[in-house]
Parts: sequence; structure tokens; C-alpha cells
Amino acid sequence: MGAGLDIVDDRGVSPSALPPSSAPATSSAASAPRDEAAAPVFDRLLLTGAAGGLGRELRPRLRRLTRILRLSDVAPLAAADTGEEVMTAALEDSAAVDAIVAGCAAIVHLGGISTEGPFAPILAANIVGVWNLYESARRHGVRRVVFASSNHVTGFYRQDEVVSPLDPMRPDGHYGLSKAFGENVARFYFDRYGIESVCLRIGSSFPAPKDRRMLATWLSYDDLERLVVAGLTAPAVGCSVVYGVSANATIWWDNTSASHLGFRAEDSSEPFRAAVEARQPVLDPSDPASRFQGGAFVKQGPFER
Repeated sequence: MGAGLDIVDDRGVSPSALPPSSAPATSSAASAPRDEAAAPVFDRLLLTGAAGGLGRELRPRLRRLTRILRLSDVAPLAAADTGEEVMTAALEDSAAVDAIVAGCAAIVHLGGISTEGPFAPILAANIVGVWNLYESARRHGVRRVVFASSNHVTGFYRQDEVVSPLDPMRPDGHYGLSKAFGENVARFYFDRYGIESVCLRIGSSFPAPKDRRMLATWLSYDDLERLVVAGLTAPAVGCSVVYGVSANATIWWDNTSASHLGFRAEDSSEPFRAAVEARQPVLDPSDPASRFQGGAFVKQGPFER
């Protein structure tokens, strides 16, 4: 699929008045109150997967960081608002991806398939797609990528274990494999070309936890915003990996190794615990979905060709 462009920009902000796009601001922006009048950090910021659930949530939250927020997805998007551009691109189409990356100072990459399923679609959107994105970032001089990885990169650790980004990957399916590949692409492009990345192993980001597993994996939308902003604005990140999780009482993941990002979760699943436990019975401990951190993903497949 090709790329189409819909541009709206009447803020009257001169690019010469902005900070250099290759030098993000300090990580204090991650926890600072929103100030819509503050000078933008970036001239143009790309948000892929903007039609998805998290993309729709982040769209208004990221506008304050950039003069132009470029939004892209293969699915239909709402029309561009002030200070936005809307472009259509399939991630497996290298020319379309090159077009959406051109002119951007940084990227928040949420695009791709976010569920477990047959390998071929995941290969196209998540594996070929992330390669196309980083290769376009290299060609166009992008210096910072925030990549939406997943907790399913380590889904085959048990629920009674605490895992850190330093532990070996144990993906729980095709989707987890694709995100493990994406993290390795991010590492390669940092080591070889100096493109900094923050890989977010996102837990379960919804308005509220839906089940007992999410009491451990829940990431509030406000904490998601704090995490993405930290990834974009921390002064030096190299190639970092961090679990995207709120300050929940049930702990599966240790983010100590990512403390340099300045992310501090402020929400918790604990206020929802009583309601969740009342509506969902205690799970069978012999069920792999209740033994492993990946939950139901560890049982899906094999899928027919």
C-alpha cells in the first residue's frame, strides 16, 4: 500500500525556534505536569499504529511534545487536527514506511499485529515491518525510537518468578518471537548506527485490569504516557529495555536496570483487586495459562498453514 498525506499546521511555530531535533530534552518531562504552551521538544514526531487502542490514547497526549505529530496506520484514522499529519502505510511496504519516516526527528512505533496468531501476517507486519522502520530511520537520520515490544518476549517465565530486562528472552508464541526480533533489531541499529531505542515490554494497558493476571501486568494510560515520554526525552538511553507496568502490588518484573530513563509509575492495580477477584474464580494452578506469565498466549497454536 502506498502513502497518502493529510497535513494541518497553523500553530505558527518557527522550526528555527525549536531545540535541535537530535537532542531530546531531559527526562524531567516524563513526570512534569502537562503544559500545552511549553515549547515542543521535536519538530516532527511519528506515531505508528495510531488507529489502535494505545495509539488513539497517546495521540492527544503526545501533541505537546512536537510541532507536528505525524500519525500512521494501515487502518482508517480520524482526520488530521491542528498540528497533525495523517498518512496511510502498510509496514511491510518499504517505500510507504520510508515516506512516513522522512522528515521525522523521533518515532513511537506501536504499529503491527498485537495478538497471537498465524506466523505469516506477523512476519509481514511485525518482523519485516520493524526492519523497514529502522532501515528508514537510518536513511533519514532519526536518532530516537520508542519501540512497543511486549511482555510476551518473556512469557514462558513462571508467575512466581521476578524477571528483569537482563534475563534471557523466553517468548511465548509467534507474537513474542516477533517482538524479540524487534528488540534485537533495535540493538543492532544502536550498535552499528547509533540510533537510540527504548524497547517497552508493555504489560496490559487498559482503563482497568480485566482479570487476575492483569493485577500483575496492568499499565494505566497515565503511566503509559509517562513511560513513552520518558523514552522520548531521557538524555541518553543507548538501547534500553523496560517493562511497561504500573506500580502494582503483585510484581513479576524488575525495572531496576532501566532506572536511568526516569520513569516512575504512579498508578496501581490494587484499587481494582476486590472487583477482579470477585468476578473471576481462582484459576487452576495446573493450567499453563495460570503458571506462566504469558497467560493464554502460551497455549495458542499451532496454527494451520
